[in-house]
Amino acid sequence: MSASSLTAEAVWKDIESTRSDDQLSILHFLFGKNFERATRIVDQRGVKRISGEPSGRFVFQVVGESRRKEEYFCFAENYCACYSFFYDIVNRGEQLCCKHQLAARLALSLGAFIEVKVSDEQLAVLLSKL
Repeated sequence: MSASSLTAEAVWKDIESTRSDDQLSILHFLFGKNFERATRIVDQRGVKRISGEPSGRFVFQVVGESRRKEEYFCFAENYCACYSFFYDIVNRGEQLCCKHQLAARLALSLGAFIEVKVSDEQLAVLLSKL
């Protein structure tokens, strides 16, 4: 794990308990425009956490910023179904994560997501389509 990733991880944990502007400034420094875009998504209530019952497993569904308002499934720390994830992160290695992952992490830290509860079977079907 890179130093930037470790720093970001520490800041995400701090946000859950203290939520200061200094922490947001650090994230902005690390992620730049992607973080700005992620905050807009969170501000517009564009993050859903789809949780399976009774297991409690979850995946995020994050709205994109395009006119078509596409929604992308993502696991905040590891994966996003958007084009940018594969192009900028996997192929080119230029970013640590995409704006959808950042939006999911920020929404989770702030509790600013829409909770959708489904059965574990429904969640499995949803994930199988990825």
